[in-house]
Amino acid sequence: MRVMLINPRFRLPIDTRTTPHLGLAYLAAVSESRGDEVMVFDADVEDEPISEIVRRFKPELVGITANTPQVKSAWRTAQEIKAVLDVPIVLGGPHVSVLPAESVQHPEVDVVVRGEGEVAWLKLSEIIATGVTARQLLDPQTHLLDSVMGISYVTTDGHEQHNPDQPPIADLDTLPFPAYHFFKMERYTSLQPATDTVDGSKSFSLMTSRGCPYRCTFCSQSIMPVKWRARSPENVLAEWQHLVNDLGAQEIGVLDDSANIRMERLEKIADLLIEQKLNHVPWIFVNGIRANLASVELLRKMKQAGLKRLAFGVESGDPEILQSIDKKINHDTIRQAFRNAKAVGLETIGFFIIGLPGENEAAMERTIKFACEVDPMIANFSMMTPYPGTKVWETVTQQGKMLLKDWDDYVFFDGRARYELGEMTAELVERKWKEAYRRFYLRPHRIIGTLTRKEFWLNWRRTFKVAWKTIFPQKVK
Repeated sequence: MRVMLINPRFRLPIDTRTTPHLGLAYLAAVSESRGDEVMVFDADVEDEPISEIVRRFKPELVGITANTPQVKSAWRTAQEIKAVLDVPIVLGGPHVSVLPAESVQHPEVDVVVRGEGEVAWLKLSEIIATGVTARQLLDPQTHLLDSVMGISYVTTDGHEQHNPDQPPIADLDTLPFPAYHFFKMERYTSLQPATDTVDGSKSFSLMTSRGCPYRCTFCSQSIMPVKWRARSPENVLAEWQHLVNDLGAQEIGVLDDSANIRMERLEKIADLLIEQKLNHVPWIFVNGIRANLASVELLRKMKQAGLKRLAFGVESGDPEILQSIDKKINHDTIRQAFRNAKAVGLETIGFFIIGLPGENEAAMERTIKFACEVDPMIANFSMMTPYPGTKVWETVTQQGKMLLKDWDDYVFFDGRARYELGEMTAELVERKWKEAYRRFYLRPHRIIGTLTRKEFWLNWRRTFKVAWKTIFPQKVK
């Protein structure tokens, strides 16, 4: 069966990283293991219109991923495909997992997969490979979809159906490794292009675990399974060897949401990387690790294993706000985590949020001062965005004023406040956000440190361009 997997166009106001979609890479591997002929279409790096690709490839099944600012692009993509070929179209991703009813009401969308997609994708593939049409698939008389868990759809007689949730995959070692050979790797950037000069075709991502036992009020991870599941160190090592030895990886990004829930597991992975002499390839924690589980011993071992940079989600410098978002951590622990990382020679990133519910100017000021105190190599300040399905979304819709009128407005880095609540106005949030970047990066020792880094001079044009567009973004549609 011919299978097409699509990452819709994702326009951003700034020139940020472009990397292969890990979720699609997993689905491509699942389809390949079935013996399907696979094509991945990433609109961010493609030149040819999707309609032309569809006419030539003639897929028998199409999967499209969508986060919130992508979802309208996903619907438009589905429309373009249906105009050319009446093929079953499946949508997946964070946004449609939270709001499946919204997408299944679009006639060009046949099925929505909620949550983890590999099991449902495999079952749908097996059904569609028998030759059924999209209409037969949705005909309630055929009962073809009755046993497929974790999907939503509208039957041909107009009934909206939401099958029971698919249980999280218990044994992640059973999944095939992401199939990067279906991507045009030469068209991608490195993981953090404003900081590192690595050929995008030699930059790869992996996940050593899935899920998160924490439920921060602002995080879209809250829609995913609470149960944290980890791959075995041996399975992680095997993929690491594949990336380095077979694909020539020059950097690896670990994308886990909570990689260090079990510290001894990470230590074992580090030991294996050292033992197998894979520690010459630098790697980074892209999404951060828990600061309360970042002992100096663990960080030293990971540094020896090749870890170059890690991130901590600080969010707020105000103690009351930090408690209110269910971060389950305190500022002394965060301070110690940064000290531990710097003590063993690791580069650090801090994630901070301006405009959390309950904040006022004094609370935002404390966040800026705390960022300057812990002084990571990179400070990433974002304006709070209430994503569907999060507790912040509920709070804002019930008590505040949402300034976002369209899913396209959820695009990152556009320099606009997302909502107003209490004494927190859009003007205040936007002003303190710009002030945070200015006060953090324009301190004398930061300027000197930046100018003495080799990578800065290799990337200075891009760095200035990103900095300018971050503070003075242009609206992109």
